[in-house]
Amino acid sequence: MRFLLIILSVLPAILAGDFNPKTLSTAEQDSILNGLPDQRYRLETEEEEKLFRRSSVADVFVVDTMRHTRKQLGAGLNLGKVRDAVMSPNGKYVAFAKDNNLYIHKLDFGTEVAVTKDENTDIINGVADWLYEEEFGTTALMAWSPDSKQLAFVKLDERDVPAFAWQKFLDTQYPTADSLRYPKAGYPNAKASVCVYDVATKGIQRLSVTGDRLEDVYFPRLRWTPSGELLVLRVNRDQTKMEVLSCNAKSTVSHPLYKEESKKYFIDYSLFDEWQWLSDGRFIVLSEQDGWRRAYLYNAQGVQKSVLTPEGIDVTALYAVNEKSQTLYYQAAPTPATRQIYAVSYQKATTPVQLSVGEGFHSARFSEDGTKMIECFQNFETPNTYTLYSVKGVKRTKLEVLEENAEVREAWAAYALPEPEMLNINGLEAMLLRPLTSNPLTSNPLILMHYSGPASQRVLNRWRKKFEYALVEAGYTVLIVDPRGTDCKGRAWRNETYMSLGQKEAEDLIMAANEMAKRADIDGERMAILGWSYGGYQTLFTMSQKNHPFKAGVAIAPVTDWRLYDSAYTERYMRRPQVNARGYEEASLLNKAADLTGDVLIIHGTGDDNVHVQHTMQYIDALVKADKQFEMQLYPDDNHFLRKGNNATHMHNRILGFLARTLK
Repeated sequence: MRFLLIILSVLPAILAGDFNPKTLSTAEQDSILNGLPDQRYRLETEEEEKLFRRSSVADVFVVDTMRHTRKQLGAGLNLGKVRDAVMSPNGKYVAFAKDNNLYIHKLDFGTEVAVTKDENTDIINGVADWLYEEEFGTTALMAWSPDSKQLAFVKLDERDVPAFAWQKFLDTQYPTADSLRYPKAGYPNAKASVCVYDVATKGIQRLSVTGDRLEDVYFPRLRWTPSGELLVLRVNRDQTKMEVLSCNAKSTVSHPLYKEESKKYFIDYSLFDEWQWLSDGRFIVLSEQDGWRRAYLYNAQGVQKSVLTPEGIDVTALYAVNEKSQTLYYQAAPTPATRQIYAVSYQKATTPVQLSVGEGFHSARFSEDGTKMIECFQNFETPNTYTLYSVKGVKRTKLEVLEENAEVREAWAAYALPEPEMLNINGLEAMLLRPLTSNPLTSNPLILMHYSGPASQRVLNRWRKKFEYALVEAGYTVLIVDPRGTDCKGRAWRNETYMSLGQKEAEDLIMAANEMAKRADIDGERMAILGWSYGGYQTLFTMSQKNHPFKAGVAIAPVTDWRLYDSAYTERYMRRPQVNARGYEEASLLNKAADLTGDVLIIHGTGDDNVHVQHTMQYIDALVKADKQFEMQLYPDDNHFLRKGNNATHMHNRILGFLARTLK
């Protein structure tokens, strides 16, 4: 009866997004903090079509607020839908891409010019290929200079990258094929180079930044400093070396401004996004070079002058600097599950001051001059609450509550479901959700939910109302665990699984489940494990270990062999198969099919462009050869997120039915 009620209660509301709080967009926050930009033109989009996780094409229109006209971007060249429109700082130009070529629209004249004219669509200008988009979190690989006279961009040549093809089964009598250039671990990447386009001369200069092998280097970020210096972030293929190159766009010559290299760990390229620049050329770096993510002050020549934040706490974001008060504002994790906002002098050796108040997850966005802040606070009981403050040095003054999400809080309260209990299980961060109907004299089945991927976190004191609550309402106790290799416990912890994915995470998940089985309110004979993507991989890996305690497991879109996954992600943590063959062999599920024990449900979308359904197909072939029975659910033509049509509802109800049957 309890299982039947779940379909009519919290699960539909979760899937419908009833508990998703309103968020203030970056643009909305910036307009509050800095005022609306004084620009004559603005961009509007219509009929957006998704490409992959972040990218899309759309009809983009230029609105002239003075003449009250509206003109489609690219209309002069009959381009149709375009992508990644970026307005210049002076508001006179818009750069955008179509069919992997770059164009510039001149707003004052309403004319357009082609920046690049490559006829081969495997040569990509100014926008990300699938790999850069998925693994470096970007779609536009271009940047305007502060004076709007130059446009720097990355050029990617994918012609040597193997293509991955998959069938599309729906809406056609004969299946059709789709494909993309997808470099798997050890295979050729796109050849990358950096160019600068001069708006006045219409000339393109290729910068001397590539090194020896174009396919063995990444350029995930381009950035101009306030003084007009072009910085190019260069990362080697193994992602063990990161350089920030200072480039002269006219002479094409570059020199290293900053460099990090490690033989023991991967380098986190994304920390470059946090760098802050001072008007005198000094800059503040976020780096984990001494074992923790800390902020460092460098002079304009790239020489480290001081460390600004304490050891033993990972800094997770650098927000802003106020040069008048000589203050840096940043976010850090005083405990792995929480985030707080701090202020510290970058000029004097002082102790950081915590600005935020309240246990939970605090984040912020600051005005350009560092004098105002919008804080977003959330925790288990509190949906996103946005508050505007004025800031002066290490003090703040509350000005206005912008959004409290009271309706979301009230909608959730009506279900009267429990909030998590924070645990530490032999050094592992965890949280436990117990059914409200739980009888202390009886034991409940346990579902261990996890992701477990490198530098990830699931155990966070923030607002999250997802499928775990449907499991709780159905009568299960849910344990969420972050094993070794996860985030905010220092660099050594993050790199515990480096070069050898799977094994240590499995040991930790098994240990955590065994510890929970000792409790009187947990039935150690009825435990299951559930994970998605990396979590799906880790679920199957864990259930292939001797003496694991799980009776059942659910693996959604699992990686099954890292040789089948993309180069940038896999090699960041495993290096290439050519240099770590043993690591890849030991991490492969294809070699462990005969060791799998317990009931397993494997779920995958056949149109998954990220973790291809090939992973599951090769794994089930190995299971069949090992005479292992399993359950399977495919979703035709759906991608990694399984949100097409009724798929999400169907999948979650399938999981509930599987768990009810296998755990009885």
